[in-house]
Amino acid sequence: MFDNFFKNWNKKKLTNNKYEYLFDPYDGDEYICFDCETTGLNPKIDDIISIGAVKIKGNKILLSQKFERFIKPKKKLEGDSIKIHQIRECDLINGENIDDVIYDFLDFIGNRPLVGYYLEFDVAMINKYSKSKIGIKLPNKQLEVSSLYYDSVIGAIPQGNIDLRFNTIMKKLALPMMGKHDAVNDAIMTAMIFLKLTNNKK
Repeated sequence: MFDNFFKNWNKKKLTNNKYEYLFDPYDGDEYICFDCETTGLNPKIDDIISIGAVKIKGNKILLSQKFERFIKPKKKLEGDSIKIHQIRECDLINGENIDDVIYDFLDFIGNRPLVGYYLEFDVAMINKYSKSKIGIKLPNKQLEVSSLYYDSVIGAIPQGNIDLRFNTIMKKLALPMMGKHDAVNDAIMTAMIFLKLTNNKK
């Protein structure tokens, strides 16, 4: 009930009719797994500097259909953020304008469900720009892999503390790390987690 209310309220704020289809129910078998690299951890004041995304279809990650964009930041990169994502200002000289990239990203994801690790933050970063450009927050269904992992192990250790760190989840699921932590690689590894967890339920 409340989901429908907020969805309709969100739809009324749409300022570009081209994107009405984002609100259509999705009946396919594809998901979009994505990750953002940012200048910090506050969506209100920080900027996206890279978006990486891959499509998942059935039990496959479609690497040939990946989305990868680098974006010129609107403010100077801080040392702490560079330590995390290893992206320097010189790496973004040829970066694109977020106002252009956000449209491309919306076209890429369509109305497919979204998958991510601590997805709430990445969606909040995208919403910052989608609200500015087309008036709405992403209405797509969202699937959080750390929650899926938690649900899969809580039965075995109901009284234990469950480590939800990304590297720990990868290790526990016996999945290979891809080395460099950038937006695309993180999206691919997150997609691997999603497939491992969802295929185990089938």
